[in-house]
Amino acid sequence: MLNWFKKKLGSTQDDVPPEQGQVPDDLAAATSTAQSGGVSVSEKQHENGAGFFLKLKDGLSRTRKTFVRQIDTLFLGKKTIDAELLEDLEEILIMADIGAATTMELLDKTREQVRRNALGDALALKTALKEMILGYLLNTNPPADSVLPAQGPFVVMVLGVNGVGKTTTIGKLAHKFTRAGQKVLLVAADTFRAAASEQLQIWGKRVGVEVVAQQAGADPSSVVYDALDYAKPRNFDVVLVDTAGRLHTKVNLMEELKKIKRVMDKKIPGAPHEILLVLDATTGQNAISQARLFNEAVDVTGLALTKLDGTAKGGIVINISHEFNIPIRFIGIGEQMEDLRDFEPNEFVEALFAESEA
Repeated sequence: MLNWFKKKLGSTQDDVPPEQGQVPDDLAAATSTAQSGGVSVSEKQHENGAGFFLKLKDGLSRTRKTFVRQIDTLFLGKKTIDAELLEDLEEILIMADIGAATTMELLDKTREQVRRNALGDALALKTALKEMILGYLLNTNPPADSVLPAQGPFVVMVLGVNGVGKTTTIGKLAHKFTRAGQKVLLVAADTFRAAASEQLQIWGKRVGVEVVAQQAGADPSSVVYDALDYAKPRNFDVVLVDTAGRLHTKVNLMEELKKIKRVMDKKIPGAPHEILLVLDATTGQNAISQARLFNEAVDVTGLALTKLDGTAKGGIVINISHEFNIPIRFIGIGEQMEDLRDFEPNEFVEALFAESEA
């Protein structure tokens, strides 16, 4: 399915920059192929895709050890699906951070299939689990058309608590957009944390994009207002807005975020076009509570999960996507600039359930 990033950039995982405003001729064919679960249409895309899949598979290795391998061990030699097996499976799913509610739903669907004799053995159950998990992820991966503006800059409001990699994610996003020929503006609206503006300006220099910033302690909404005022007549394609993430004063923070959102919409009707929440995958259930808090305040429209390669509980991807019905836009599987990748449900599930190398 064509997600918002591909729709905006006309590019794929290989990050090959097209000419300004150019959309590759084979984009529609590539989209059709992706929807059918096939591979990319060009050899170059296929090679890059294969390389990414291997990196994703490697990044999910810790999760696979605590999830799929335990399932394989549980199912080994089992010919029937009984209550004891399902109880053990429940424990494995919860330990992988798939979450109690999602786990219960998976098991309820499994029991229903057992009652209908749709699952003959444990191997069939593993296949059914894989298909159900993929279904959850696909259901929260809608087309991009609903979030893209008809004209003017594409405004992304980026949220996240301190320490999740929010500013780094913004820098990597700016890199992806500029590589695709887009004119990007960064906005330092986190005026509370002393080093936030400086950190964003370092990323701006590294990527080669402009940064709008004011002095520490300035009104974040004022920073955003001035930034959008600056962006509109200068034909910026993308505006990425960094916001504060101090949850210890969460009431004030959430009110501040609501105000920023109102200012954006007043300055550019319909903005922000994406409210992207950055979460640290290694924090497990804390990521769930963060998602709930931010979503209640400003209606999050997309997620970016960082440090997925550093956790044994990658099931958080399934849990958070299903529980909040919010699409996952990006996943981070490494420290390099190119390691922030578009989230593709089919690739994720295939990498999660991939056979280990001998």
